Amino acid sequence: MRQQIEAAWDNRELLKDKETIQAIETVIEDLDKGLLRVAEPGENGEWIVNEWIKKAVVMYFPIRQMETIEVGPFEFHDKMALKRNYKELGVRVVPHAIARYGAFVAPGVIMMPSYINIGAYVDSGTMVDTWATVGSCAQVGKNVHLSGGVGIGGVLEPLQAAPVIIEDDAFIGSRCIVVEGVRVGKQAVLGANVVLTKSTKIIDVTGTEPIEHRGYVPERSVVIPGTYTKEFPAGSYQVPCALIIGQRKASTDLKTSLNDALREHNVAV
Repeated sequence: MRQQIEAAWDNRELLKDKETIQAIETVIEDLDKGLLRVAEPGENGEWIVNEWIKKAVVMYFPIRQMETIEVGPFEFHDKMALKRNYKELGVRVVPHAIARYGAFVAPGVIMMPSYINIGAYVDSGTMVDTWATVGSCAQVGKNVHLSGGVGIGGVLEPLQAAPVIIEDDAFIGSRCIVVEGVRVGKQAVLGANVVLTKSTKIIDVTGTEPIEHRGYVPERSVVIPGTYTKEFPAGSYQVPCALIIGQRKASTDLKTSLNDALREHNVAV
């Protein structure tokens, strides 16, 4: 399948070929079942991006036809089918939560009124809270809490190189935005309104000297919004950044650890 996908990526005329269409549809079905992933953990904590699978997701759109979908009194007009059979999957879905076909949602996930896009992977025990969105091909680990209004970016609009990765047991506070392939490490805590892009400075201010990260929040970090001064031709202005102000304690229960982090650092969530 990989060879067929790669060939069609270079020659879009192959999207008219029945075998190519079948290969793309098989990839999407395997994504839906969790048999394939756009990105997966490798050795030494690194993540491997399966580019050919991401290409299959992108090419799934042009081979689909628009159709009307009716759900009781609600009507939609789109190319993508919606995910079904939540009872059999062991997923709790609160109206008006929606996941597209081609997204994997593991048993034990709770979807409050929210949205999970095609190619995403949401692992067991995770809460996708009210009006949170999980973008295309994003990878969300086990026991993650995506608080109300969180925006996890996708790879399709605009086309991104790597998906956003939220690792196990992370807590993402209200109205946080994580985009452009940023990776949030295990058990990390993002306070409310933290915005992370590939170019956002993530500054550890817990020591005597600042330590700067980009594109990665280290494990168990407690992060809040911040600013730093930057010089422009028109003068000095404050530019957004993220500040690591402490760490979650690995030795304590996760819920206790989270409460301790919030009490000690007065982090809004």
